[in-house]
Amino acid sequence: MELIIVLLYLILSIYIVLILQLILGYNKVNSFKATSHEPKTAFTIIVPFRNEEKNLPKLLASFSKLNYPHELIEIIMVDDFSTDLSERICIRWRMEHDTIDTTLLENLRLSDSPKKDAIARAIPIVKHNWIITTDADCMVPKKWLLTLDEYIQKHQPEMIVGAVVYKVKNNWFHHFQQLDLLSLQGATIGSFGLGKPFMCNGANFAYTKKLFTELDGFNGNQNRASGDDVFLLQKAVKKHPEKVHYLKHSENIVKTKPENDLFDFFQQRVRWASKTSGYQSTYAKFLAVVVLLMNLSLVGSLWFVICNCLNPSIWLGVFSAKYIVDYMLLYKTNKYLRKGKWILPLTTSLLYPIYSSLVGIYSFFGGFSWKGRQYNR
Repeated sequence: MELIIVLLYLILSIYIVLILQLILGYNKVNSFKATSHEPKTAFTIIVPFRNEEKNLPKLLASFSKLNYPHELIEIIMVDDFSTDLSERICIRWRMEHDTIDTTLLENLRLSDSPKKDAIARAIPIVKHNWIITTDADCMVPKKWLLTLDEYIQKHQPEMIVGAVVYKVKNNWFHHFQQLDLLSLQGATIGSFGLGKPFMCNGANFAYTKKLFTELDGFNGNQNRASGDDVFLLQKAVKKHPEKVHYLKHSENIVKTKPENDLFDFFQQRVRWASKTSGYQSTYAKFLAVVVLLMNLSLVGSLWFVICNCLNPSIWLGVFSAKYIVDYMLLYKTNKYLRKGKWILPLTTSLLYPIYSSLVGIYSFFGGFSWKGRQYNR
């Protein structure tokens, strides 16, 4: 039992050091200060979708409200064999908003990743150098493109990562997902501050066609159903780290929907976790392993407490230390993404080790379902 206690404290120590590093990295990422300027950058927005008739109207409505010259906007919608009214919704919107150049394509399945196929299907016909990807269940802010344009003019990056946050209802399940996403967003920002970016979200991801071509696109990870975002990011960081930037600004936060079904939520997180083994970043892999070990050790040691093999005060001390350091990062991320709305993730923090352990272990062995399709490990 003494060995178990030593291992528990060792894992906790490493975990605390890594999270504190992310917090320090977070503090190094400055908020971008936007000013009035003349828009110059032309953007192509690519949206892969499948059976999104409930969500597409909100996304398209947010596109129509973009405060940006329409002649500098191109939208390419890629339909991944929808069986609902998604295609009809896109066609109707295109007819009603003919001042925005909009194309509707049908996906071509060439790999095990329909989303990568959809983006690759669109890229050869894009008219502009700057490409932005987002998801059909999102809503973009009015000054989304305006903020991106000014940042591009001032800093000349080739790839820009932006934030994503949930638009939640007032129920515990949604707030649990929000806190989980906040932790991922905090790690994303912190890793940029450390100069070791490894994570992003394809719902708010911009890059030049020139860079995409230079990186040979998604070649090398077509066998993975997910990862159109993180694998491309890590390829870019490896080749041109100075060209990959994080844009921290309130007008560059894309809102998306949380899951309403527990099974769908679990499958989504398994899909996200399944990318980890394909990471090129050693730091990212090490961080993922330590986070998993931390959560597994909390679950395992709790069992020892229940069996009266471990002093409860030891478990409580480890949990409290983890809670405090996690809260420090969550607090900062919440202040940026949700303007400091009050959070007290006590219940979530009690359940999170179990949830994280289940997702982590299952992602190594089990497959997942996505958009009505089954994917094997």
